[in-house]
Amino acid sequence: MTNSEATTHDVILSVRDLTINLPMGMDREYAVENISFELYAGEILCIIGESGSGKSVTAHAAMGLLSNALTVTGGEIILLGKNLLRESPESLRSVQGRCISIVFQDPLSALNPIMTIGRQITEVMEAHRVGSPQSRQAKVLSLLNEVDLPDPETLQHQYPFNLSGGQRQRVMIAMALALDPDVLIADEPTTALDVTTQAQILQLIRAIQRRKRMSVMFITHDFGVVEDIADRVLVMQKGRMVESGDVRQVLSRPAHPYTQQLIAAVPRMANRPRPDKKNAPIVLQVSNLKKTYRIAGGFFSRGHQVEALKKVSFSIHKGQTLGIVGESGSGKSSLGRILVKLLPADSGEIIFDGRDIIPLPEAEFRPLRPWIQMIFQDPFASLNPRQDIGTILSVGPLTHGGMTRTEVRQKALRLLSLVGMDESAYTRYPHEFSGGQRQRIGIARALMFDPVLLVADESVSALDVSIQAQVLQLLSEIQQKTHVAIMFITHDLRVASQICDEIAVLYQGEIVEQGSPQQVFMSPRHAYTQKLVGAIPGTERRDSGLY
Repeated sequence: MTNSEATTHDVILSVRDLTINLPMGMDREYAVENISFELYAGEILCIIGESGSGKSVTAHAAMGLLSNALTVTGGEIILLGKNLLRESPESLRSVQGRCISIVFQDPLSALNPIMTIGRQITEVMEAHRVGSPQSRQAKVLSLLNEVDLPDPETLQHQYPFNLSGGQRQRVMIAMALALDPDVLIADEPTTALDVTTQAQILQLIRAIQRRKRMSVMFITHDFGVVEDIADRVLVMQKGRMVESGDVRQVLSRPAHPYTQQLIAAVPRMANRPRPDKKNAPIVLQVSNLKKTYRIAGGFFSRGHQVEALKKVSFSIHKGQTLGIVGESGSGKSSLGRILVKLLPADSGEIIFDGRDIIPLPEAEFRPLRPWIQMIFQDPFASLNPRQDIGTILSVGPLTHGGMTRTEVRQKALRLLSLVGMDESAYTRYPHEFSGGQRQRIGIARALMFDPVLLVADESVSALDVSIQAQVLQLLSEIQQKTHVAIMFITHDLRVASQICDEIAVLYQGEIVEQGSPQQVFMSPRHAYTQKLVGAIPGTERRDSGLY
């Protein structure tokens, strides 16, 4: 049966009493326990829950992509009449991509770093022997254009590392849609995207779903996204389903205490004045910072330049949080990486500790490096997969000296607890954790040095709402105790309004508006800022007072 033959009441995907065991020694016995639900033709089912609740495990089981450490001990997953758990590897491969496809949460780990974007999308069609070389090439350009990526003719010849996090996620969506699947599993597909791109992607998924009557299993922790896109909602907690129903019913009249807790933790635009911290000493002074990427051409394209930053200037004071907001590709992450000297600047000044650190060679900058720490956007790529968490947290402080091994261990365990992780995480490896848990580990690692300046690059974007609230509170408490200066890079304007003392709006490498969160978000002057505010998810629901 295909989409065109299905009716609105047809069940496309049925999960019945699914139980998946966790390895011995974990915090619970089951990753998923006796989960049952149905996905109907032409609907979008949102699965919600905290990090580690079993959302992604359920999705990966449906795709036949479970890790060897997880074992299915019961239940069925029926797709178009076939039990996927009983299919042979060859039969399952014929289903993957064509009948059921997935958009992963972490695009950097899912994309091949040594293959061009166009080649990776073409490979999906080649594996299923769909189309001719000419039609595949046309399809690649059509898909890249459909997900609103700039200049598809040039971009198809680029590599994943040439793209921003949001652009890589859009490439993943294009790959997932290449064969027009019956079921699309979207595992946190908008987590890394700015608000305007998120709105575009949600609109795109909804438009494609309606046009093709495609069924979508949408995994997210953002209730604003749920309100914008879902038909039905399923709430999971620690591997169990605790509530399900129509989206309006669940969001406006949640029955289970856990659902009520999650909705209460949804970030809201803060409209309160914050104390002026500009009288405090300046920790970092940036003047006329410029960065241009020069992209070499290939056989089919000419080289070109991208101005990532154009004469950016700002200052951060002791104990102040400066929020940098803007769309994917606006230069936010480039700015953060230049401040910690992971990227060279073309020109300008970065005054830290009384010195311009731009011209400093690494040997001279190394003593300053512990005082400028970064929480990276992509926790999977920034954590060494061959090291356990204890080693990841300890290696930096031990290398720089000043603390004994026992003191470092005690501090690491204390910070793990502060970011909501169990002490058992100390001896485990990154692959054993969900995306949100890996991000919390990255935050703990940055705090191991007691930095003077903390550059947080989308540090809470991968976290569910309740843990996000805890981490924001943690950062605020640490700042109050240590007076650390924070540059907070985010695409979530709701989060920025809560934690930031000042906001700088970055657009195409330039700061177009700057001021207090109350001024910038409640009375935006620049057209681009107005566009960002207008794209905040769940705006209609929030304004109606339903939550």
